[in-house]
Amino acid sequence: MKTVKEVSELTGVSVRALHHYDAIGLLRPTRVTEAGYRLYDGEALKRLWTILLFRELDFPLAAIRAILDNPATDRENVLNAQIELLEMRRNRLDGVIRLAKNVRDRGGEAMSFQAFDREKQKEYARRAKETWGGTEAYREFEKKDAGRAPEEKEEVNEGLMRIFREFGGLLALDPADAPVQAQVKALKDYITKHFYDCKPEILAGLGQMYAAGGEMTQNIDAAGGEMTQNIDAAGGKGTAEFVGRAIEIFVKH
Repeated sequence: MKTVKEVSELTGVSVRALHHYDAIGLLRPTRVTEAGYRLYDGEALKRLWTILLFRELDFPLAAIRAILDNPATDRENVLNAQIELLEMRRNRLDGVIRLAKNVRDRGGEAMSFQAFDREKQKEYARRAKETWGGTEAYREFEKKDAGRAPEEKEEVNEGLMRIFREFGGLLALDPADAPVQAQVKALKDYITKHFYDCKPEILAGLGQMYAAGGEMTQNIDAAGGEMTQNIDAAGGKGTAEFVGRAIEIFVKH
């Protein structure tokens, strides 16, 4: 058995991300001690390994859970399909790298758009759907995502970033203050309306993820900085952690 800290050190997945995976039912600890420590056995680590492969393929967490929780899912078939999709991605990236090198070495005359052929990406999506599209949960997820035009997806994402920019304007307040807590509710309602039912346990997990570091935190900090003119040269730095603390308070009340 490994503790959550040991699993984090072994895999590179942050402790907060592992807590989030637990909150959304994607990766449950094998056992929780009386002191509240999460423990993971070999089977749990195998599941985490599979999850990380899916993340390399840009699968959303909800889709990964739907696949892994499907009783009909065969581990060997999943692995073979993942290898095939990763090879397709590698081949496409190899083409893009060759193109970039040719342009560097020969100039604009070597420019080609063949490496950006969207048909290969469509084939990638078709293969994923053929392999995992049979589960009811996956079809539901796909239906929600497919119902939006590209412009609408951009608009929805921009709306989410706008909420974080507004959080950036509240950094001078305490996370427990009423305006901040009202902003958390606005975030919760927005996620429920545009993405999925943001239940308290899901919201708590998101708060942990927002402040976990990496690209997500950087994006939130950047959004906070754009709206915060009364903050020093750090700009929006600290917005993600601030949102995480505010969410933690919101969920407890």
